[in-house]
Amino acid sequence: MASSPLLHVRDVWKRFGERITAAGVNLEVGNGEFFTMLGPSGSGKSTILRMIAGLEQPDSGRILINGHDVTLLPPWRRELGMVFQQYANFPHMTVAQNVGYGLRRRNLARETVRKRVSELLGLVNLPGFEERPVTRLSGGEQQRVAIARALAPRPRLLLLDEPLSALDEKIRREMQAQLKDIQRATGTTFVYVTHDQEEALTMSDRIAVLNWGHLVQVDEPHALFRRPKTKFVAGFFRGSNVIEGKLIRDGGNHVFRCTSFEVMLPDSVSQPASPPAVAIRGEDIRMGSPAGPGDIAFEAILERMTYRGVYTDYQLRLADGQSITASATSGPDLPIGQPVQVAVRLGRVIPLHAEPV
Repeated sequence: MASSPLLHVRDVWKRFGERITAAGVNLEVGNGEFFTMLGPSGSGKSTILRMIAGLEQPDSGRILINGHDVTLLPPWRRELGMVFQQYANFPHMTVAQNVGYGLRRRNLARETVRKRVSELLGLVNLPGFEERPVTRLSGGEQQRVAIARALAPRPRLLLLDEPLSALDEKIRREMQAQLKDIQRATGTTFVYVTHDQEEALTMSDRIAVLNWGHLVQVDEPHALFRRPKTKFVAGFFRGSNVIEGKLIRDGGNHVFRCTSFEVMLPDSVSQPASPPAVAIRGEDIRMGSPAGPGDIAFEAILERMTYRGVYTDYQLRLADGQSITASATSGPDLPIGQPVQVAVRLGRVIPLHAEPV
């Protein structure tokens, strides 16, 4: 993390009945960072966000903002903003009245409020919308109003809980770019919750992957995508193949072996997955071409081809029955049901670690 931390989540635990939604979570978020919590439904990401906001209390642990313990403070004393999936705009107000609501409650001068509202509407690409009824806006426009309102008091920290999930794909992609631009322009620290892998990769400086209340991996998007640490992380990102095998010792080395190939594991894998497994991205699998130096090569049966527009998926069956999927933008024309030669660069085979418990 390049910048100094603004937010600390320290050993936070939260349980609802028998379900643990935060299992000793430790996080640091840098000042001015776009930080995303990513995971499936039930992973605990929204609960952790609500504890940061003060809408839920942790069973144990501490939450610090700018070095101050805010664990027991109510939301309005934490100097943060929050944006929800539902826009939560006031339907009886105009755009300007919605954006300026928090400023008017602070008894700021009318001209000060007007200037700040105008500035924010320009920032969210809604200039000239001041007098429009908020109910007459599109979903994307309403969400931009909600973001402008949350930013109006200049919070140190903006929390966003799945704010784009209700939008259609085209508007959602546009909003992803706009949100990142807004975050850069304001320098506000964003903590963002989503279940969408592509959304997280597109916008984030760093991503925390959660599963059943456990923090599984925190990394920059490229590192998280290319070098997952566990089976869960590898399987969560589309296009990654998890191949199981066994671990054997060869002299002083650990070697991963399945029926199709074997590969030596680096010393850094002190706790391998159980059963031992490796991950290979689909786009790193080459078919029908000879293996080169530094490649591992094996044979597989082509079971199915699926055309997906810019690329095609090739489902392959290994000798032990495991399936993997190769992806290619201009793959060879191969016969279904026949064996094909497969090659993968050795450095693209990623050993997987044990899951956190």
